[in-house]
Amino acid sequence: MKRIFFPTIAMILFSGASFAQNFTETDKSPMDMAYYPNNFAHDRKPGDEALIRVTYSRPAKNGREIYGQLVPFHKVWRTGANEATEIKFYHDVELNGKKVTAGSYSLFTIPDEKEWDIILSSDLDYWGAYSYNDKHDVIRVKVASNELTSAVENFTIQFENKGEKQGVMQLAWDKTLVEVPFKF
Repeated sequence: MKRIFFPTIAMILFSGASFAQNFTETDKSPMDMAYYPNNFAHDRKPGDEALIRVTYSRPAKNGREIYGQLVPFHKVWRTGANEATEIKFYHDVELNGKKVTAGSYSLFTIPDEKEWDIILSSDLDYWGAYSYNDKHDVIRVKVASNELTSAVENFTIQFENKGEKQGVMQLAWDKTLVEVPFKF
């Protein structure tokens, strides 16, 4: 009995070590999704459909100066952190009055103190804005930059409904809010 018992116990104890895995830590800028209609994924009812989905990473302010410093003015920004932000329109849409065909696009921005350029690019699936090329631009629209009274700690994209199949996509971080109007 001892001949079987001790080797079996030893095998059980040491086999756990051979299956140990080293997983990466949680990203400092976790990925998130925003839907229009808001909370579509959580509140979905039979027959409901998403009209827009944005997949992006949410960097934190962490006491840093954001716009004009960490995110320079007048330069293309990935609109978040890590991979370029991706926006999917499930139907044709007008973004600030310009028509966009249903599909998936990279969402880039060029921040400025008073207004931002919002850029949709057909070039998908790459890191940051390092290889951004304006020849892939589908549209560019200008929108106003607004100052918030209190800071938003993590970069956030959300939607606000403004009526039947129309609204604004809100981009907020630190004390800056940018709203991009859309309608279907």
